[in-house]
Amino acid sequence: MNDVQGLMSLKHADVCVGQTLHWPVYNHAGELLHPAGLKIEDQQQLNHLLDTGYCSSDYLWDSIPTPAAPVVPVQTSTAATGETQKSGAEMNLPVALPGRRAEDHQAKDAVIDLDSVRWTVGEVFYLQAADNAAARYTVRLIGFVKNKTILVTAPLVDGKAALIREGQHFIVRAFPGKKAYAFSTALQKNVYSPYPYLHLNYPKEVRSTTIRQAARASVKIIAAVSIGVPEQSAAATLGDLSIGGASGTIKRQLGHKGDAAIIKFRVNAAGADEYLSLKAILRSVAPAENSSDFRHGFEFIDLTQRDKLVLSAFVHQTLAETD
Repeated sequence: MNDVQGLMSLKHADVCVGQTLHWPVYNHAGELLHPAGLKIEDQQQLNHLLDTGYCSSDYLWDSIPTPAAPVVPVQTSTAATGETQKSGAEMNLPVALPGRRAEDHQAKDAVIDLDSVRWTVGEVFYLQAADNAAARYTVRLIGFVKNKTILVTAPLVDGKAALIREGQHFIVRAFPGKKAYAFSTALQKNVYSPYPYLHLNYPKEVRSTTIRQAARASVKIIAAVSIGVPEQSAAATLGDLSIGGASGTIKRQLGHKGDAAIIKFRVNAAGADEYLSLKAILRSVAPAENSSDFRHGFEFIDLTQRDKLVLSAFVHQTLAETD
C-alpha cells in the first residue's frame, strides 16, 4: 500500500496519448493499478487514467523548471538565525517535464510575487529540505501575514512531529489545479502549543509554471444523468469539467463502463445562462474518496458546435476566475 497522502491525481500531471509512463499508477486508495512502463494507447485509455489514476507526488517534485538564463539571487534575512535564503533561481529544478521541449516550458515559466497566488486555507504544500533532497514533508496552509510569515501545519513522520530546526531551509511546492508553484523559504519558528504549526519565512518570489495543457476546470454543478438500457437516472454533482468530458459523484453506482449516457446541466457562460444536454459514454466508476458515493467519469461524444462553444467559454472563464 502506497502512502495515500503522497499521491496526486493524474489531472495534475502532463500525460497524453502515445506517452509511456515511467512511474506507477495507483487508485484513490493507494493500490497499484499499473506498474511503470504503461503506454497510453488511445483517448479512451487516457480519459480513464485521468478519472481514476493517481501518481506519487515524487514525480511532480520535478515539474517546475529553472530559467535558462542565470539570475542574481535575492538575499532575504531569516528571522530566527540571520541566515540568508535562496531565491527561486537557485532552486536547482529541472528544465522540462518528460516528453516536453525545454523551450515550451520556458515560455510558460514565470516569476511572480506571493500576493498574486490565490491559495486557500487547507492547500497542500510539499516541503523539501534544501540540504537533504530525501527529506520531504506534506503540510497544509493555515494562513499568512503579508511580508512577515506563512503558517502551515507541522509535518508528521510515523504519526510523530518531525524534528525540524529553526533556520532550516526548504523548497516548497504546491499543485493547485493546472498550475505548479515553488518558492524557497526557511523555518522561522516551530510552535508546539496549543496546536503544533510552523512559521515559514515569507518569500520574495514564487516560481510558477503550467503543468498540464488540457483545460479541466474544477466545478460544483448539479446535473441530471441518465445511463444505459433500461434507463437509470439520478442526480450527480460534477466535480470537474472539460470540453472532452466530466466526472461527478452519484449516491449509488449507476450503469456500467461503456454505457451510453445523457448529462443535463446549466452553466453561465459569457454572462448568459445556457442549458446543455450532452451525449456521453461512461468510462469509469469507482468509490468516491471519504464518502459512500461513487465517482463516475464520462467522455462527451457527438457534441454540436453550440455545445463546444458553450463548454469552451465556460471552462476557460472558470479557469481564468480561479487562476
